[in-house]
Amino acid sequence: SSQNLSEEFAKAARQLKKEAPRIQFGKIDVTHQQDLRKEFNIREFPTVKFFVDGSREDPIDCKGVRQASAFITWVKRRTGPSTVLINSTDQAEAIIHADDLAVIGFFKELHNDSVEVFSETARDVPEMPFGMTANEDVCANYGIQKNTLVVFKKGKPVHNEVLGDGRENKLDLTRLIKTFTLDLVTEYNLETSVKIFDVPVENHILLFTPKNSETFNAIYDNYKSVAAEFRGKIMFVLVDTNETRNGRVFEYFRIREVDIPAVRILNLTSDTKYKMPADEVTVKNLKEFCQSYLNGKAKLHLSSEEIPEDWDKMPVKVLVGKNFNRIVF
Repeated sequence: SSQNLSEEFAKAARQLKKEAPRIQFGKIDVTHQQDLRKEFNIREFPTVKFFVDGSREDPIDCKGVRQASAFITWVKRRTGPSTVLINSTDQAEAIIHADDLAVIGFFKELHNDSVEVFSETARDVPEMPFGMTANEDVCANYGIQKNTLVVFKKGKPVHNEVLGDGRENKLDLTRLIKTFTLDLVTEYNLETSVKIFDVPVENHILLFTPKNSETFNAIYDNYKSVAAEFRGKIMFVLVDTNETRNGRVFEYFRIREVDIPAVRILNLTSDTKYKMPADEVTVKNLKEFCQSYLNGKAKLHLSSEEIPEDWDKMPVKVLVGKNFNRIVF
């Protein structure tokens, strides 16, 4: 909430006042400062912007940062080096084991475009430590031969991304790395919904199924294995249809008892929904659905009510999406 963020912001300000006194903090109530609200195009609250070198042009947006600790890291990475330079395997191990997650960039040399993109990405992901190295012994210790970004979880490598093949767009890397703050499949509930929307992946796939059904384990295993393949491109969410508090989600997707298990894709930016054409939740069907969606070939799912039994009784016919085309055209 706005109140919580305000408190975390104040906490970070107190801490940074000691550590980095040249960074100033201010708070503006834009309900009384409409011209400032307009100038900086403030649409949602609270909004945090970072102004650099006394310029009011193009301040940097601080999005999705909710904890004081992450905010402190975010500011420090904006004003100093964004990653730790690693010179020994011991130092690498210390960073990898210090936290649940760590991101290490292994490079042939420290002056190229990939390093630049890696450092930029580190600025946008303050939730986890970033280190980089061009030390041959360190690279050899982890069996790395090319420029590679490695995500470590609880001390073990869980993802290798080879850099330098033209794919490393900063936003793509940021999306990919941020997905590791969530499980491969995230179960939807009040707590996780905030985290789900914090990760900047606009494509969400949702599996609607009761968790206590006999087929659940098999379906869930299929879903999870496909999730690994589309990590960073599509966020995989599980919605337990036995959980009454999820009612609003069923309504939004027009999911009924007879439909489940059901699979839908939602594009957050355009608010468009897609229905998996196949009924069986198999690895093959899920992969084909995700791939056709990413290729722009999936058909839009236009929800329609069922055709009422008495639609034809009166002079004025009752039309719904399902019988509209047939009757009108």
